Amino acid sequence: MSNIFDKLDPIIAGWMKRHGYLFLRISMAIIFIWFGLLKCFAQSPANDLVARTVYWMNPKVFIPILGWWEVLIGVCFLFPRLTRLALFLLFLQIGGTFLPLIILPDVCFQQVPFVLTMEGQYIVKNLLIISAAIVIGGTVRKV
Repeated sequence: MSNIFDKLDPIIAGWMKRHGYLFLRISMAIIFIWFGLLKCFAQSPANDLVARTVYWMNPKVFIPILGWWEVLIGVCFLFPRLTRLALFLLFLQIGGTFLPLIILPDVCFQQVPFVLTMEGQYIVKNLLIISAAIVIGGTVRKV
């Protein structure tokens, strides 16, 4: 059994190394384009959360702008030469995604600080997006 593992492990790991970066870029593009378009066309389940968080701006104006911003981030991830722009736009945007944790704790937590609501989970998952962006950013000198 360990003989099979010893043979398969480098094959699988090599495949992941060769394809993982591309999959990561495409995944980031899909997420940002999809979620952004949902905001643009007033179909995102996050629209109410965004409106309540950025209460000082008109949501009918702000949410579509945010949506197109996210679409632009996603499109940039599809083109390696635009990686720096994608990362710049992402890091300008991503900090705001954590604002509801501070501004709307009653919406984000069932019990502060560890028991998250669905909205809170939606927000905290952005830590993974930040990490993915850092991994992609670590390659910009090679592109």
